[in-house]
Amino acid sequence: LCCSAHLTSAQTADSTAWRNVFTDPQLRNLIGTALEHNADLRTANLNVEQADAGLRMARLAMLPSLTVGAEGSLSKTKDAATTKTYNVPLTLQWEVDLSGRLRGEKRAALASYWSTAETERAVRLQLIASVATHYYTLVMMGEQLRVTRQSMNNALQTVEVMEALKEVGMQNEAAVSQARAAYLNIAASEKGLLQQLKTTENALMVLIGEKHDSICRTTWGNTDVCIADTTTYAIETLANRPDVKAAEYALKAQMAQVNVARAAFYPQLTISASAGWTNSVGEIVNPGQILLNAIGSLVQPLFNKGQNRANLRIAKARQEQALVAFNQALLAAGGELSDALSACRLSSERLVLRKQEVAAAERAYEVSKVVMQNSSATYLEVLTAQSTLIQSRLTIITDWLDHIQGKINLFKALGGNVEK
Repeated sequence: LCCSAHLTSAQTADSTAWRNVFTDPQLRNLIGTALEHNADLRTANLNVEQADAGLRMARLAMLPSLTVGAEGSLSKTKDAATTKTYNVPLTLQWEVDLSGRLRGEKRAALASYWSTAETERAVRLQLIASVATHYYTLVMMGEQLRVTRQSMNNALQTVEVMEALKEVGMQNEAAVSQARAAYLNIAASEKGLLQQLKTTENALMVLIGEKHDSICRTTWGNTDVCIADTTTYAIETLANRPDVKAAEYALKAQMAQVNVARAAFYPQLTISASAGWTNSVGEIVNPGQILLNAIGSLVQPLFNKGQNRANLRIAKARQEQALVAFNQALLAAGGELSDALSACRLSSERLVLRKQEVAAAERAYEVSKVVMQNSSATYLEVLTAQSTLIQSRLTIITDWLDHIQGKINLFKALGGNVEK
């Protein structure tokens, strides 16, 4: 996927689909499980459901309301027949949206819904990236553990060689003790790696919402994050980021709220109508007489202790805050994209140099062993070469993870297509 071409927004959306970016089967399964069982994502889904309910309420507010009731009474006086009275009224009430208040509330509810939906997508994006980061950290630790155990075997063989050389008088006890101390140091680092690996596995299990005895993973060098990290991306691609979209919709919601606050200064027209059945017309009638009436009311606010003005000022201030947040989201998005591309490029260059370093360290270690076995040289040179080789092998694995992390950050910076 790496190229130097200019990608359009549509091409970017396809190239950043998470299933195309993370092709490792084990990682895909973990991400799929997390999308189904993660607690934070479920909470975000419920927030979207609440926002959807609020939007439905705002839409229904523009429709008339209808209520029905029933009441009855029995009365009796001495030497008189029992009087039965009942009323079954139907009441219809409709507010004519002269000032645009209801339309403003509807637009605000719609924008709030989409802002919440984009926030949920941001949680989904962060979850996918976190699962990938933990997974590749486990892959790194697995490779570091393999290198450490290989170094342990080499160190143990060195101890045996040093003991043999001591028996023939070519080495002394100090050299043997140094070799044994080096072996024990590597063995101790293995235990530390095992603990870190277990801790990372447990953290990943919390993310995916399932308990496993261990996390299945691939080996180092057999996996990669497939995203174009040497590509020129159009600035429009930042619009795909869920945090930018959420900030944009939040701004639209506050703009609508300003209109709602301004509408409070205008009159409100409400039309009420009622119809029903009753026998309360001076004589007993069964099933009763039908009554019908309609009333229109026009209410103009005159003085309410400055509440409307205060609400308008609050709405305008919140709109300004939303505008600042939107601008900040755009700036942060551009910075994160630039940082991710820079990290990918520099880590790739660092990996090339690190491979050369490992090759040189391997040669130095092999030469030092040959020199020690065929001369009376001390073990210090071998110990130094061995330590340098181990550190180089472990460092290149860490640099590999930095490169992978840069690609994961690029996936996030582009707003990654996280649809199921």
